[in-house]
Amino acid sequence: MAANNPMGVDKEQAFGMAETEMEYRVELFNRLAQTCFNKCVDKRYKESELNMGENSCIDRCVSKYWQVNSMIGQLLSAGGRPPM
Repeated sequence: MAANNPMGVDKEQAFGMAETEMEYRVELFNRLAQTCFNKCVDKRYKESELNMGENSCIDRCVSKYWQVNSMIGQLLSAGGRPPM
């Protein structure tokens, strides 16, 4: 079994890990959507479509959110500490 699976993870463990990863990704997406929506979209809907300012704000918000998430992931995987 170890020859077929160098990580030593059986199918049940792999499925559990994939399920946990999927839950994390869904939670991340929901937090990103809620955060950027609350920050960028006017609470009093005036139009059925996002206006130019809202579109730009959401674009920047999502970009920054992914950049920070990526930086945190790299720090955690490297076991490093943030620079002070």
